[in-house]
Amino acid sequence: MKAVALRAPGGLDRLEVVDRADPGQPGAGEIRVALRGSSLNFHDYIVVSGKSPAEDGRVPMADGAGTVEAVGEGVTDFAVGDMVVSCFFPDWQDGGPTVGDFARTPGDGIDGFAQEVVVLPATAFTRAPKGWDAVEAATITTAGLTAWRALVVDGALKAGDRVLLLGTGGVSIWALQIAKAMGAMVAITSSSDEKLARAKALGADFTVNYRSDGDWGVAVANWAEGRGVDHVVEVGGPATLAQSIAAVRVGGHISLIGVLTGMGGEVPTAALMAKQARLQGLIVGSRREQQEFVRALDAMGFRPVVDRRFGLEELAEAFRFQEGGDHFGKIGVGW
Repeated sequence: MKAVALRAPGGLDRLEVVDRADPGQPGAGEIRVALRGSSLNFHDYIVVSGKSPAEDGRVPMADGAGTVEAVGEGVTDFAVGDMVVSCFFPDWQDGGPTVGDFARTPGDGIDGFAQEVVVLPATAFTRAPKGWDAVEAATITTAGLTAWRALVVDGALKAGDRVLLLGTGGVSIWALQIAKAMGAMVAITSSSDEKLARAKALGADFTVNYRSDGDWGVAVANWAEGRGVDHVVEVGGPATLAQSIAAVRVGGHISLIGVLTGMGGEVPTAALMAKQARLQGLIVGSRREQQEFVRALDAMGFRPVVDRRFGLEELAEAFRFQEGGDHFGKIGVGW
């Protein structure tokens, strides 16, 4: 079968298409899945670029979706023909956070989904949203579930809340769609007026170009009736956190989910204390949370935004497109 392998020490020119042995039939508790789609995340990029070293020959990509071809003894959750989607933390089934590293994350500590067929425990998957294709379904594994957990599981989002989103990448656009579907009001930032216009078309209520308005946190707080927003989905990290704190209301919630501007930096502790805000780090979510998310998606009825699709053999080209930063929403890989 066809797969993409990453050769040590990493780098986009070290991704190569290889032939691997078919994994065979599933054993007890396992399912065989014919994969048909994946999507790119920042986490995948730091692995394939070599910034987070992986084992030589690692198959990348945390997101994977496809059709069940066979089920092993004792499997009751799935049947042949079901469309399924992978879990970012296949061992985190339910309950509070239990993992703080990526040792068992597909595409990092273990092989991922840039391959045609896998045989894995049934508990490493959930059902996909009804009627979605494999690329659309794959976008929920990392970006979609992260946005869902930030806003709904941890943030307890409710209709009428105000939400701030940073940028127009996969997590932020997912969060925009979720928030609007649940009756919230949304502010979103970008350095591109064209992307802000696209976000407006998706339902964003307030947009701000952070290059032309350096005090965008205050601008967002003023939009939120001067009191600040209820939720911030913070994907930037140290270079944006101070503005996010300026934007949040007293007693609000900031989900720290990204490090796009660096791994460390100063936290304006006095400002955070004065706001009495909850600053919470999070990494994706559990299988149970993904199952609840899929049920909600079936009810809400929207589809994810996939900016562009590439073939499996074009995976390196897809990551180069991601490097350029011109995408809006998700970048897909389908085969």
